[in-house]
Amino acid sequence: MSTREPVLSVRGLGVRFRMRGGAYVTAVTDAHFELAPGECLALVGESGCGKSVLASALLGLLPRNAETNGSAVLGGLDLLAADERTLARTVRGRRIGLVPQSPAAHLTPVRTIRSQLRETVRELTAVRGPGLDPAVGAAARRAAFPADHLNRYPHELSGGLAQRACTALALIGDAPLLLADEPTTGLDRDLVDHTVDELARHIGADRAMLLITHDLAAAERIADRIAVMYAGRILELTEKQAFFGDAGPCHPYARGLLDALPERAFTPIPPKVLEGARHA
Repeated sequence: MSTREPVLSVRGLGVRFRMRGGAYVTAVTDAHFELAPGECLALVGESGCGKSVLASALLGLLPRNAETNGSAVLGGLDLLAADERTLARTVRGRRIGLVPQSPAAHLTPVRTIRSQLRETVRELTAVRGPGLDPAVGAAARRAAFPADHLNRYPHELSGGLAQRACTALALIGDAPLLLADEPTTGLDRDLVDHTVDELARHIGADRAMLLITHDLAAAERIADRIAVMYAGRILELTEKQAFFGDAGPCHPYARGLLDALPERAFTPIPPKVLEGARHA
């Protein structure tokens, strides 16, 4: 890990939702981690464990009945304390580039990819006039999106190309943090490898990536560290080599998650381990 100032520092982040009648449902509890320049941290766990809620908290995209605590500092700004105006104007796209879980839902269906790239270039950069179309072409090439598909609409794209379009949009602002939320959902194995390799190319000296995924193979391919989440808590945070190495993870749930992979023991996680993880 780098000894430089972290790109993102999360301390005690918690999220709960106020339900009708005044009861609360807790989704994330006391999350702690840092993300260094040039690093990819993979936040892994089963569906419903709180990974995407944590991502939404960083972006300020939680519903109105959500309450947060703790801090998440990016470039001197506490994302959890920032108001909507600040998040919309200075964070989304500029400080955090989002590669969403569902490209089809993220892309505007009635506009071509070229049109959506042009709008984002105008919004996030100083490029105007004659330089706009070359900038759009450069943005497409950066995400390996084919130029001959720029005039197509989202419904005319394959899942992989839609993902590349979203990646191109996420990279335009050169945000220091790339947040990839389940970027490989629904893709076959070869396309998963290709997608995560493309994302990894954009981690640089001043940029880092938080990869949120249930796909441990994707995490092993590009992450530097692994954070394991269950029932809203980060149970283990370790170097990739230690997690996937012979010794394996320390926490019983993390070991169970790894052993459940088809290429490993393919053993279901015992209920007692799940219950222990819930109360860890």
